[in-house]
Parts: sequence; structure tokens; C-alpha cells
Amino acid sequence: MKKSIITLVVISLSLSGCGIYTKYEPGTSVPDNLYGEEVVAEDTAGLGNMDWRELFTDPYLQSLIEVGLQTNTDYQSAQLRVEQAQATLMSAKLAFLPAFALAPQGVVSSFDTHKATQTYSLPVTASWELDVFGRMRNAKKQAKALYAQSEDYRQAVRTQLIAGIANTYYTLLMLDEQLDISRQTEEAWKETVASTRALMNAGMANETAVSQMEATYYQVQSSVLDLQQQINQVENSLALLLAETPRNYERGRLAEQQFPTDFSIGIPVRMLSCRPDVRSAERTLEAAFYGTNAARSAFYPSITLSGSAGWTNSVGSVILNPGKFLASAVGSLTQPLFNRGQVVAQYRIARAQQEEAALGFQQTLLNAGSEVNDALMAYQTSQGKSLLLDKQIVSLQTALRSTSLLMEHGNTTYLEVLTARQSLLSAQLSQTANQFTEIQSLINLYRALGGGRE
Repeated sequence: MKKSIITLVVISLSLSGCGIYTKYEPGTSVPDNLYGEEVVAEDTAGLGNMDWRELFTDPYLQSLIEVGLQTNTDYQSAQLRVEQAQATLMSAKLAFLPAFALAPQGVVSSFDTHKATQTYSLPVTASWELDVFGRMRNAKKQAKALYAQSEDYRQAVRTQLIAGIANTYYTLLMLDEQLDISRQTEEAWKETVASTRALMNAGMANETAVSQMEATYYQVQSSVLDLQQQINQVENSLALLLAETPRNYERGRLAEQQFPTDFSIGIPVRMLSCRPDVRSAERTLEAAFYGTNAARSAFYPSITLSGSAGWTNSVGSVILNPGKFLASAVGSLTQPLFNRGQVVAQYRIARAQQEEAALGFQQTLLNAGSEVNDALMAYQTSQGKSLLLDKQIVSLQTALRSTSLLMEHGNTTYLEVLTARQSLLSAQLSQTANQFTEIQSLINLYRALGGGRE
């Protein structure tokens, strides 16, 4: 008995040394200066930890996001993927239990025209593999890592869906605002054309000025039609995200949107617990790690206990009727010999996959930092441009009023009025686009920090 215990201890120590039972250690550090700049050092409640309802307060948008989380086909597929991984994990856990099977058999035989004999057996067979060398244990841990990865994938799809719906919604608000500006400009040009025509009739303007004003008026009308077409296309894109047929969506106004202004992005290491794609990449590395362990355990023998118990009326050369109880037990040990080359090849494949997963995890971290940096810079830039565009619009409005009065009562030409009005329209459209860019960069920053978690 003591020799058996000592043998088991020696085997366990040797297996730990060869890496079969080694445990995966998760990453606890990130590349230096991951965000590309200095960030807060304390663990603050960053933007990525904010619930999406707190960030997107528009009731119409909230309703659309809730519908999308129920109906989007990509998100539903991700949920089914989780169920598949869960079933695979359950199968890996059940592999530790004995397998039982009922194997009834009946035989009718006749020799040299003698009377036929009927024999039967009604056994219950059992088979149980002893996981001495860790093959099933590593397979279970690998399945567990893949199950967690499927959860992270579902969360990544959820984050992308929320950000996609929000971006599409605010695109509609931007186009609505630009359409309103273009329609107001259209009305202003209509009045300008009428005024210029009146000046021509009074001998204070020529036909060239009227024609130029009319041409610009038609151009503005054309831009209105283009904006209406873009709105229809974006509404169709939103319908696809919601798995609905195309329709018009009720929505708010761009100027009414409010967002938090005081937030932090958090320290880089915290992003490991927020970004689902980073977690998914590490789960891939973990699964590959245990896959390598499982491939390494294939070098060792597999031990299987099997047996059967039941009734039969055939025992050796004597036919017994009725049947008698019969039981058997077998222990087998299988050591790879002639297929060792194949086992070595499988191990090399698993090792290469683990190294590939490690590189993928590292690249995912770098991509995450780059996305945060891009979104943060875009948000800060759009905030700075907003003040400048406001001042520009005020100056252009003053210039337009002055040139219009000078044309009516002075010697200013229609070209100066045309230029002033075109410049004002361009600035107003740029201001609206910048408002959308600011919102979009905030959404992208929220997504880059792993926001939208359940």
C-alpha cells in the first residue's frame, strides 16, 4: 500500500514538472503608455463602466436599443453560440463519469443440418477512463475557456450593436438638422431671388444677377432632395440593425441631446476587465494553453476500466436455458507506439496555435489602446472646433446682413451677397456635422472602453 502511495506521489510530481497539470495564469499587465498619453492613476468610475441608459438619455434612442437587443440577428446568433459552448463544456464534464450501455444480442445457429439453437445475452456494459495523465482535465478547462470566450463574444456583439444603433440614430438627427438648415436657406434664397428680380425691374440690377441667384436657388433645392434620400438610406440601415422592414422612425432633435461632460477613461489595466474583445483574445490564449497540455498528455498511456453484467444462456460450449447471470471486468492500458509521429505533430500544432494566440492577444491590446486614443482625440478636437464654428457663424450672419443691405441701398454687387450666403450655409452645415462628430467620437470612446455591458 505504501509503495502504491509513493508511486502516485512520484507520478504526480513528474506530471507537474512536464506541464500536464500546469494552470494558466491570466495577464495582469499591459504595454506601457497604452493610450498614447498619461491617464488617471486612480481607479475611477470611467466612461466604460457607465450603463448605456445613463449615456444615451434620449427616450426614442433607448427604445430603439431595447428593440435591437431583442431582435438583432447577429446578437441572437451570439447567444446561440454561448449555448453551444455551454453544451460542449457539459460534455467535457460528463466525460469524467463512467459510460453505461445496454447491448442485447440474439443468435440463431445451426450446424450440419442439426436443429437450430437460439442463444441470447442481455448485458449492461460500462467503460470508465481514469484521467491519470490529465487529458480529460485539460479538455474540460479548454472547453471552459471557450465557453467564457463565447460569453465575451456575445458581449462584444452587444457593445457593437448598441454603438451601431446610437451612431445610426444620431446620423439621422444630423441629417434632419442639415435638412432644416437647407430648407431655411432655400426659403431665404427664394426671397433673395424675388428681391433681386425687383431690383432688376427697378433698374438697380441686371439679368445676370437674377440668373445667378436662381441657379444657386436650384442648387439648394437639389441638395434638399439629396438629404432626403440620405435620410431614407440611413433609416433603412437602422431597420436592418433592428431586423425590421424599412419604415420612418420617430426621433428627437440634435440640439436637445445631452451627454455627461465630466468623465474619465480609467487606467489601462482596468480595460482588461471591460473590453470583451480583449477578454475574448485572452480566453483564446487560455484555451490554446490547455490544448497544448492535452496534446502533451497524449504521449502518456490511457487507462480504461470496462466491464459488463447481465444474463445469457450461452456460456462456453454449454447452452443454458434459462439464462444465467454473467459478469466480467477488464482493465486496459494503451500506450502510443507506432503513431508517435502523429502525436508529436499534433503537439507541435497545438504549441504553434498557443504562440499564435499569444501574439493575437498582444495585438488586441495594442488595437484597444489605439482605438481609445483615436476616439479621445476626435472628441477633444470636435469640442475645440465647436466654439470656433459658433463664432464663425455669428460673424458670417453679420456679414450677410451687411452685404444684403448694401446691395439694396448701396453699390455692393450680387456676387458679394452670393458669397456671404454660401459661406454661412457651409458654416452652418459644418457646425451640425461637428456636433455629430463630437457625439460619434463619444460613442466610439464608450465602445472602445468596453461600455454597454449587462
